Amino acid sequence: MPSIHQLNQLEGEIIACRLCPRLVTWREQVAREKRRAYRDQEYWGRPVPGFGDPQARLLIIGLAPGAHGSNRTGRMFTGDASGDFLYPALHRAGFASIPKAIQRDDGLELKNLFISAICRCAPPGNKPAREEIANCLPYLREEINLLPNLKGIVALGSIAFSETLSLLDQKQPDRVFGHGVFYELGGGLPWLLASYHPSRQNTQTGRLTTVMFDSIWQMARAKLDGA
Repeated sequence: MPSIHQLNQLEGEIIACRLCPRLVTWREQVAREKRRAYRDQEYWGRPVPGFGDPQARLLIIGLAPGAHGSNRTGRMFTGDASGDFLYPALHRAGFASIPKAIQRDDGLELKNLFISAICRCAPPGNKPAREEIANCLPYLREEINLLPNLKGIVALGSIAFSETLSLLDQKQPDRVFGHGVFYELGGGLPWLLASYHPSRQNTQTGRLTTVMFDSIWQMARAKLDGA
């Protein structure tokens, strides 16, 4: 049975990673120069590990840390607009103890949920390169292996969806991305549910509404309760 010690050990390995020169340079440059609104804060400026409940039955997979969000705070979806949309929804669905995520020591606890990403370093333009994704995916694979009760995955965005299928060796022509699309993968693998990413680009244009996003977590909750 995987242990919390193993998750902590993996977390340390992720934080120490320097495999991708372009990403190392960018994340550290952003941490030095800072955004004016956060100039008095110390930026994390390192790879961001997954976090949450070690006994989680549900895993959220995003794309990558935001330059002034997770790259600043050191915790997934924390301190940026995406997190401001995500955590209230998770709180309403009973997966998060509080409806906001500001910093690592804000008291937020996840219930039956673990949050991770395809890439762990903030990429320039929010666009990781193919080789950078390949370098990082083994960390996600190991996190999945260390979640013994995992039943389902919610992929936020098309890249997270596609790369999750590839990671699980389940990429097939008829498995296409769409908001609310659900796939039973079989073979002892967790099921996969797709959602638009809660980026400002999606939420401020109305492509992803609060009602649409809530439906994802209601569906996930129902699938878990029916498992």
